[in-house]
Amino acid sequence: MACIFLDESGQFTKHNNEEYFVVGSFIVGDKNRTNKRFRSWHKTRFPRKMRNQPEIKFSEVKINSKLRLKTLKYISDLDVRIHYSYLLRKNIPDTYKNKNKLESGRLYTNIIGETLEMYLPTNDLEFRVFCDKRHLKGIKPSEFKSILKNRLAPQLPAGTIIQIEMINSTFDANIQIADWIVGALAWHLEGKELGGECFNILKNNLLKDGKELFKDHWDKKYNK
Repeated sequence: MACIFLDESGQFTKHNNEEYFVVGSFIVGDKNRTNKRFRSWHKTRFPRKMRNQPEIKFSEVKINSKLRLKTLKYISDLDVRIHYSYLLRKNIPDTYKNKNKLESGRLYTNIIGETLEMYLPTNDLEFRVFCDKRHLKGIKPSEFKSILKNRLAPQLPAGTIIQIEMINSTFDANIQIADWIVGALAWHLEGKELGGECFNILKNNLLKDGKELFKDHWDKKYNK
């Protein structure tokens, strides 16, 4: 059975210092094991004042660099296998805009689909996906699930059980692990301090290089 957990880093439209939108994911055979192991780390290794928090994100400013890297190394040792996709915000095609307004729900759904397809082909007869819960502008959660199932089904063995769920990260340590993974990868892409060290910790867990979306879109559009 394949269990895949995803989270994202960055925004599509907010004007800040981040240039990238990144989706990080990992696949694991025993989701209960990673859940228990990360919760145990949370309860014993983070500062005492933080141990009762339901979630500690990678970007938490109260964590020092040493603990941030140690936690990331602990995650890398959990046998998580990683795929990630990313895009430069400036490369988002106009096809995702309606009357100059970004259809962020449709864009996000497509990015998740692109990321999940990195795990294919597979012989697993259960393909279970868990994303961090978020508002999808212009798309209902039921539509999000339906679009992804219809996209993935033709590429999976006949009869495969496909599960797509959006869950609250505060209740699921595996989504929190995904937050740490995508946060580290985003720091690497953005060239932030510690970004290179973070990537070096995770590089052996990567199943392949990250997929950059819409990389050549504008070049192709204006060079026709």
